Amino acid sequence: MKNIAVLGCCGSIGRQALEVIEYLGTGYRACALASGSNAHLLAEQARRFKPACIVIADESKYNQLKALLPDYKGEISAGCEAVCELASNQQNDLVLGAIGGIAGLLPVISALKANRQVALANKETLVAAGELVMEMATQIGKPILPVDSEHSAIFQCLQAGKNNLEKIILTASGGALRDFSKEQITNVTPKQALAHPNWNMGAKITVDSATLFNKGLEVIEAHHLFNIDYENIEVVIHPQSIIHSAIAYSDGAVLAQLGLPDMKTPIQYAFTYPERTANKLPRLDLAQLGQMSFSAPDLDRFPALELAYRAGKMGGTAPAAINAANEVLVSAFLQEKIKLHRLPEIIGQVLARHANLTNPNLSDILEADAWAREEALGGI
Repeated sequence: MKNIAVLGCCGSIGRQALEVIEYLGTGYRACALASGSNAHLLAEQARRFKPACIVIADESKYNQLKALLPDYKGEISAGCEAVCELASNQQNDLVLGAIGGIAGLLPVISALKANRQVALANKETLVAAGELVMEMATQIGKPILPVDSEHSAIFQCLQAGKNNLEKIILTASGGALRDFSKEQITNVTPKQALAHPNWNMGAKITVDSATLFNKGLEVIEAHHLFNIDYENIEVVIHPQSIIHSAIAYSDGAVLAQLGLPDMKTPIQYAFTYPERTANKLPRLDLAQLGQMSFSAPDLDRFPALELAYRAGKMGGTAPAAINAANEVLVSAFLQEKIKLHRLPEIIGQVLARHANLTNPNLSDILEADAWAREEALGGI
């Protein structure tokens, strides 16, 4: 029996992860669930999967959660510290880190400190603290299993070997605004930015996809996951989202992982790794697909991607700073307090003012995060 703790069980990835556990059936169990503030859905999941313990990070929802589960036999707790304790429980064979934003960092660190295998869907963890997290994974001898479709694709392709690897090719759908002019982007509404043509994701990541900031975060994540220089990470716009990413070798060979735009496949691979298990998910039909197209990203319309490259190359606390600024600004955009085109403008200002600290410890990273949030708020 593989016991899986799902952190962020009420989010898009978390809900799909529970579906994967359910259809995998015998041999896989959701042993622990952690949510942010959705007491009703967490209670429903607890009744359905019967985990040994559940945690709601929002302490104000604890009594509500208890009242919803009068007959629950497991442990119920609340608070961010309780989420970290759940992540470090020795009964966990695998911890899925799917809590959105910087809030997912400390639980992942707690899991690694407890020598737990981590499957990571939270890219901000590696963006903000990639060196620390990868060093911890190396020390315990357990690789971080990527769940993002792009990084899962690269991880799968690299099973052929890393010798003579020339570059990584990260594909991007282009998001909801890929065909918008620069002028049109200045007047984009949240509804337009959230209308992703291929993927059904949470609001924050969907907006990040629309600005290509999400792809920038994935570039930084790939740098840490696969120990590859930024100069050897290429982003290509691929509107069909069929090639999830690829790797190129020095002899000119390119290996790509293809599939329908469905997160259940990379989630399942992380859960069953190193094995592959049959499922009944829809299959890719290349003949029906007909054709695929590719283009270079337009950095004039989508400058956030270049900002991420710049911060990644700076290293230190710079990636944590731009990530924090973006989290604040996306929230403001969704509340219609700021126009979308101003996000990269303010992020660039925050990065320019940031006193970058190299070789940061966890406290340094969290301080940079807090500073950047205040700076970004001041720019709104």
